[in-house]
Amino acid sequence: MTATITTSLRYHSAAEWVHALGDVPLERIVFYPLPGTATESDVLEMERQNRLCELIDGTLVEKGMGYYESQVAIVIASLLLEFVRPRKLGVVTGEGGMMRLRIGNVRIPDVAFVSAARGKEAREERRLIPSISPDLAVEVLSEGNTKREIERKIAEYLETGCSLVWIVDPKKRTVAIHRVPMQAPEILGPEDIITGERVLPGFAAKVSDFFPVDEA
Repeated sequence: MTATITTSLRYHSAAEWVHALGDVPLERIVFYPLPGTATESDVLEMERQNRLCELIDGTLVEKGMGYYESQVAIVIASLLLEFVRPRKLGVVTGEGGMMRLRIGNVRIPDVAFVSAARGKEAREERRLIPSISPDLAVEVLSEGNTKREIERKIAEYLETGCSLVWIVDPKKRTVAIHRVPMQAPEILGPEDIITGERVLPGFAAKVSDFFPVDEA
């Protein structure tokens, strides 16, 4: 089950505030600028400092990503790009692709696909943070992620126009497919075939192909 989007900034305690952010570890919450006062300019300034932060209800939250998780994201992005680019279906972004969702939060999917039709406005804007929700969002779980954090991300993606969300678990080597808010996902194992469904008709890959080949 995924969480519904919560945008209220009135909290009775610090614990309630952290819970609203997704129970993220305190070390990932940036305190300058003060929580609740951060803007997109601060997101871009953090990027210049080589720190990727999402903007959640006016608070900067550093993305949780590890070395192996980054490899998984690149493999998935490569598979999608190999399918998308020759067909001119749209664009594939990586873990630095910032997107301003309709509710105002800035999210950075580990991998995302934006169709040519939906991405036209973003291309015309030529902004560092376009106002768009991806057609497909991919999040690769890392040790720093919390269950509630991921649930909130899924809810925001789906409720702002995203059709498909893949949550990739490198430890279990599984992919949870979310299509509709507040409904249980479909879980695929390493030997299952994952498809692009109506978002990317014709795309298909074995889930095990999402993970780097282990070196001998």
